[in-house]
Amino acid sequence: MVARVTGIVQHYDWGDASFIPQLFGVAPDGTPWAELWFGTHPIAPSHIDNARGPLLSSVAGDMTMLVKVLACSKPLSLQTHPNRQQAARGYAREEAAGIALTDPKRTYKDASDKPEMIIALTTFEALVGFDSIDSSVARLHDFGWNDEADVLDSNGIDGYMLWAFDQRTSPSMDGVPGWLSRIADLYPTDRGLRIAPLLNHVMLHPGQVLSLPAGNLHAYLRGAGLEVMASSDNVVRAGFTSKHIDVAELQRIVDTSPLSDPIVVPLIEDEWAHYASPSSLFDVASAGWTNRYTFEASDKNRLVFSPVAQGVVPEMTFIAAGETLTVSGPPKIHCKSWVFTQN
Repeated sequence: MVARVTGIVQHYDWGDASFIPQLFGVAPDGTPWAELWFGTHPIAPSHIDNARGPLLSSVAGDMTMLVKVLACSKPLSLQTHPNRQQAARGYAREEAAGIALTDPKRTYKDASDKPEMIIALTTFEALVGFDSIDSSVARLHDFGWNDEADVLDSNGIDGYMLWAFDQRTSPSMDGVPGWLSRIADLYPTDRGLRIAPLLNHVMLHPGQVLSLPAGNLHAYLRGAGLEVMASSDNVVRAGFTSKHIDVAELQRIVDTSPLSDPIVVPLIEDEWAHYASPSSLFDVASAGWTNRYTFEASDKNRLVFSPVAQGVVPEMTFIAAGETLTVSGPPKIHCKSWVFTQN
């Protein structure tokens, strides 16, 4: 079966009021459209054809991947996601404690890990993964944060995080870059302010991709993109949010090993670009084409986001294993399709 998928909108306060509705040719309604979910996760299961159509799960089963369109006008929380073993233990622990899934202090909503990738649809700014200690020490000195630099140099990232989350005063913002100053304007007393400069600050161009394996500490700052992840809603937060923060749990599961190159370099094969996935559950690829393109049959279920081009309204399409799909775009306009394959 080939079917158009209708996503479910999430109106979080950090969302952008215009990008997602305008992308899909819908008039903005004044509310922040933060995410549009395409998948079968029970929190926001998608439908076929329209919002009253059959559930996507009726033809796809329970999908192990989840795709979202994300648009943020304010920073998201400083956060990480668990691996499979950590998620299973955390979920069991909170179930045994009787914490309701709807409780705002609930951290583990399911027993799944949540590796993810983000594909920039606009210029996209993010903090992702730890930079090297030497680079971070030099950066802190440049800020005039000499005490912080000494603590990091002496204690490493894990020791520095323990120290930073225990501080009761905020660092000076006089010598910091604009991205950090913007976060401090929103969260002036947040203890995560001392952690953020240790992360890689990246600016993605449209079409560039980040890979975030489980344990990766990150915060999306602004922009719009496509996210693909294991079908999970497990988020462990440590700052930059009004939602539940669990610093102790984050420090237990975070991966503090340096991430030297967070932007994924694709493997190019004819018109296709293949991106190394942080998960065995899904693969990500894109195809560039003009006028029309046919996706040949595969032995796996796929979601296709297409066409992506200036002024074109895209659709998310489910392609069942064994089926083909032909897409078309405006004459002579180069288009791109993003393909998410469930393994």
